[in-house]
Amino acid sequence: MSTSSFKYEKANRSLMERLFEPPAIGKMSPVAKVVAYGLLAFWSLFVIFPIYWVVITAFKDAAAVNQGPFYIPFVDFQPNLNAWRIHLSDPNCDLYAIGRQFVLLAYNSFAFIISPIVDIGAMEPQICRVYHAFTNSLVIGIASTALCVTVGSMAAYALARIQYKPKFGNAAIFVLLTLVMIAATSYAGIPWYVSSAVALALFFLMARAFGKHFKSTLGNGDILFWIISQRILPPIVVIIPIYMMFQAVGLLDTHLALIIVYAVANLPIVVWLMHDFFASLPVELEESAQLDGASRFGIFWDIVLPLTRPGLAATTLLTLILNWNEYLFAVFLSTARAQTMPIMVAAKNAGEKGILWWEMCAIIVVMIIPVIIMAIFLQRFIARGVLLGAVKG
Repeated sequence: MSTSSFKYEKANRSLMERLFEPPAIGKMSPVAKVVAYGLLAFWSLFVIFPIYWVVITAFKDAAAVNQGPFYIPFVDFQPNLNAWRIHLSDPNCDLYAIGRQFVLLAYNSFAFIISPIVDIGAMEPQICRVYHAFTNSLVIGIASTALCVTVGSMAAYALARIQYKPKFGNAAIFVLLTLVMIAATSYAGIPWYVSSAVALALFFLMARAFGKHFKSTLGNGDILFWIISQRILPPIVVIIPIYMMFQAVGLLDTHLALIIVYAVANLPIVVWLMHDFFASLPVELEESAQLDGASRFGIFWDIVLPLTRPGLAATTLLTLILNWNEYLFAVFLSTARAQTMPIMVAAKNAGEKGILWWEMCAIIVVMIIPVIIMAIFLQRFIARGVLLGAVKG
């Protein structure tokens, strides 16, 4: 056997070959590595710079903002806490008061939610505005996201695995009775729970009596299209009817109203995203579990959800961001008790003195912290493949 060296050994390669050709399979050449990492660094700088600018602006004053741009603290400008002092100048915004109010967060949230049913007031109503808006966003965002993802994932799994064939006539009867219920509540003064119960009972009776005579049916594709059509509809079109409905049932300016609206508004996104993840799973895994005696819910909880954890994490993060940043429903349905962070940012933006960027950036910094923490927490789940480790051996 010849002991001569191959051309592609490092010692026999020219400078151009060392720079532009990969040294081994699965590795990048030095030039390609420099270009790839350079592009990634540039894009990272492009993405992170707006967040960096918001953070440093929160520590500027009027002179540093108006005479800028200044980029580097302690070099271009002297940072200060003027914007933070303005928001925390209220007596209820000192560290002791805020720390004491953390203990009351659970009680106040519970009081806000059940206030339409039981006459119970919040403890220490005079609290810090920033803290109040932040806790409102926290409670409403997390609760609505949990409700939306829970209901939406179960609906998506059902549409991915069970073939539904509802009668078109029954759907028309349901819509007709819903309209009658709304009219009876709005114009005849009938309590909403009475009209809802009567309409539901009439629907079951009419569906059993006339349902067998209807021939045309709907499919899962029709149901999915109807669900996503609710998201296509602009929210501004339905905000006035929603306002009137919540006014009729006494839920205006409550956490429960915003939780319900946020969950319903983002439910189509959860259903469509999770439906694709569930449909991509091999059905043989579920059939094997059924042969072993597992129930449908047991299969969903113990087998399907762990396999779709990356998709569930990504959907949860997207839903949380949409709920956290929502403005239109909050500005119509809340006035004082249930105001969220976007409302506070908008109020600061519409101040009499014009846009005070340094004060608004201080609120934005507080607003983006929970989303960043949630993104970091879910990063390890999003990075995994949907079927990683599902089918082996």
